[in-house]
Amino acid sequence: MKTSDFDYPLPPASIAQTPIEPRDSSRLLVLDRKTGGLEHRIFRDITAYLHSGDLLVLNQTRVIPARIFARKATGGRVELLLLRRADALTWEALVGGKGLTNGKTLTVEGGPQVEIVEALEGSRRRIRFQTPIEPYFPIVGHVPLPPYIHTELKDPERYQTVYAHEPGSAAAPTAGLHFTPRLFDLLLGMGVRLAYVTLHVGLDTFAPVTEDDPAQHKIHTEWCELPQASADAINATRAAGGRIIAVGTTSVRTLESAARQSEIENQKSKIVSFTGNTSIYIIPGYEYKLVDAMITNFHLPKSTLLMLVSAFAGRETILNAYQTAIREGYRFFSFGDAMFIA
Repeated sequence: MKTSDFDYPLPPASIAQTPIEPRDSSRLLVLDRKTGGLEHRIFRDITAYLHSGDLLVLNQTRVIPARIFARKATGGRVELLLLRRADALTWEALVGGKGLTNGKTLTVEGGPQVEIVEALEGSRRRIRFQTPIEPYFPIVGHVPLPPYIHTELKDPERYQTVYAHEPGSAAAPTAGLHFTPRLFDLLLGMGVRLAYVTLHVGLDTFAPVTEDDPAQHKIHTEWCELPQASADAINATRAAGGRIIAVGTTSVRTLESAARQSEIENQKSKIVSFTGNTSIYIIPGYEYKLVDAMITNFHLPKSTLLMLVSAFAGRETILNAYQTAIREGYRFFSFGDAMFIA
């Protein structure tokens, strides 16, 4: 298996630059992973593929306005992209600017001072604010969009799911962007249940694998939580014969991390709550423990996320589905269309 096995040609015009309205009017490509069969639907038609007793697992993380600007003592402008919070004052960040070595002090535009504490790999730095930065977010913060989106987002809430609750992500769990309150009402009325997890998404999720052998790639680490109430809902669903349907690859990573922690082996094994960092790396050959179906967007070539869905449905099956989606004019990536893989 080579990283090049997960490459595919994508016309730039296929990359969605703006969200579609309303949210649930995006397209939905339905893939039967056993047969490779495809159906073309609208996302709100997901009701035709979910059943009473199914459990949707949703990542309730909320994107923080993590892109901020600061000034050097010389007056030069620096961009800071906050990635992960270590404690009340300390963050890991990407910095854009020269001479940002240990001990350098910057002043956030409209905010507190910040010190470069430690130079990490590449443009990553560990930084420490004079006071907590969160109260300043409404004034100084900007929502960070993925690098392939070049159109200004007029409404920052369109890069949040309607159920976003726990602040902490540098990027949205985009598979959830298609849901609306009305669609949730319809699903609940059908007997579909909801459970929530939290995984704070880092920008490394967009990084392509550069090693020839994907097994040599150093996977990114993200903080996640499966609360006890969700663990109970999962156990009850499995015991009753219902399906666990992950909404997005971040929910997949959380569920499978918890399954590993709980040493899930079969249908009778019970999952327990889980909180902590995960660096789970799902590539073809991995055996899924909890996820029975997933809702996901279309992923970047040679990305760990494309490998994750390939591990679920088969590499050739996924790449064939992607080629069909390109021919049919589906919109790709964060603001793009969705797949339901069952």
